[in-house]
This record gives sequence, C-alpha cells and structure tokens, in this order.
Amino acid sequence: MYKLRPLLFLNQQCSSMVAMRPLRLMRIMSQRASLSSSAGKWEGGVSMVQGASRGIGLEFVKQLLEKEKGHVVASCRNPEGATGLHHLKSKFAQRLSVLQLDVTNESTIEQSAKSISERYGSLNFLINASGILSIPQVLQPETTLRKVEKSSLMLAYEVNAVGPVLVIKHMWPLLKDGGGSGTDRDVAVVANLSARVGSIGDNRLGGWHSYRASKTALNQLTRNISVEFARRKDPITCILLHPGTVDTDLSKPFQRNVPENKLFTTEFSVQKLLSIILNAKSHDNGKFFAWDGQEIPW
Repeated sequence: MYKLRPLLFLNQQCSSMVAMRPLRLMRIMSQRASLSSSAGKWEGGVSMVQGASRGIGLEFVKQLLEKEKGHVVASCRNPEGATGLHHLKSKFAQRLSVLQLDVTNESTIEQSAKSISERYGSLNFLINASGILSIPQVLQPETTLRKVEKSSLMLAYEVNAVGPVLVIKHMWPLLKDGGGSGTDRDVAVVANLSARVGSIGDNRLGGWHSYRASKTALNQLTRNISVEFARRKDPITCILLHPGTVDTDLSKPFQRNVPENKLFTTEFSVQKLLSIILNAKSHDNGKFFAWDGQEIPW
C-alpha cells in the first residue's frame, strides 16, 4: 500500500491538470482569436493625413484609398467645407474617417487622438501635410528684411512648425502601438512635409524669411523627435519630405518663374512621396528626402 500512495497522488494531480487544460486552452484560443481579428480588422494598417482638405494632403488621401489597403483618417480645419473629402467619403465610406483638427488649437488635436484611439487603437502612418506660405492681407513671403513682421513670423512658425509637432506628440502612443501591427512593416512612419528652402546648407538666395525659417524649425524639431524615438527604441521612423514645386493653391501666386518641367502635378509629387514613405525603414529615421528620393542637406 505504501508504494501505491505516491502513484495515487500523481494520478490525482494529473487528473486535476487534465481537467484544467480545456479552460486554459479556451483562454489561449480566445486571446489568439482576439489578436487575429484585431489585426485582420485593419488589414493594411491605419494612415492619418493631417491637412487633408485640398492640394497635396487631399491627394495623399486619394492615393492611399485607391492604391493601398487599409483605413485612412483625414483631418482638416473645416471638414464641412472639404468637398474633395466628401467625394472620397462617398466612394470609400467604410475605409475613410474625417476628423476636425486645427493645428493652432491643441484641444482639437487631443480630441482627434482620442477618436482614433477609440476607433482604431493604433496608427501605422502619420503624414503632416498642412502648411501656409501666403494669406492675402495677412502673410506674404518677404523679399527683404524691411518687410519682416513679428506677426508673420509667429503665424508661419505656429502653423508650419508647432502644429505638426503637437500632432506627433498626441499621436505618439498610437504610433508606438502601430509599429508593425496590421502591416508587413517593423516600424510606424511619421512623414512631415517640409521644403528645400528650409535647408540651411542649401540656402543661397535668402528671402522668404517667415516661411523659410518656419520650415527650418520644423526640420530641427523633427530631427529632435527622431533622436528621442531612437533613444527610447520606439518602433517609429520620422522623416522629412520636400515635394518639389507643386501646382497647388499654396504655390499658385509664385509659379511665374518656375520652369514648366519643374512644376509638378499633385498626382506626380504624391506618387513619388508615397513611395518614399511606404519604403521607409528604421535606418531612415531622421532623414530629409526630396521627392526623387535624394537626401537634402540640413
């Protein structure tokens, strides 16, 4: 009898473990099913285009919907007046979300981040496309120091530099969760639209003080963010993009001296830029690219 007791004890333990296995298996299978359905729900990932009501931003939304899989979040200051987005929404009702976001009002950025978190839970791509160059009776590119005004400098800095950085700040947790999830990528990508005129090393003409300095500020801030992401080992790559001179409302008043073959359509420019964004890797973090993929000096 003495020799049989350990065996009996073992048999009781085994029976108890066997009885518990179905519960554990059900739990594990449920967790895996949840993860699988979450990944499948947003197949192709989730992209956000900030400044999407017209021009380059609108074209990004259009090409992401027409040429790529996944969902797109388009944000702009006045969604009700964004007729281009309304048209795309009618064609891609299930894949396109439109949010109100004003880069000069941080509370709208916070609300957008909350909405994206509740609906999608993560972001795989963030494209900051908003920007100003001129506003009639308010802001004009300065051809001389005599025309520089504090209000112009501050407005350009707020919209072109501060705004995109605040968007990244509030989307940061979503981007960390989006690094690799729902796509075949290992990093989420932040792409800030800058301009070659923001390069200090490439500046040989001067002028356009407010616009040029605001883009230089955006470049430095983006570089700072990329360094922090790398130090924290966040799965996010941050890049800057120069779209070339594109035929949009922003450049319309200044196209007179642009050679015909150097004035790009939005379709051409965005096609080139989107290729850079979709192919960006972790080693591209902090780089500044022109539309043709060439790196631009800082």
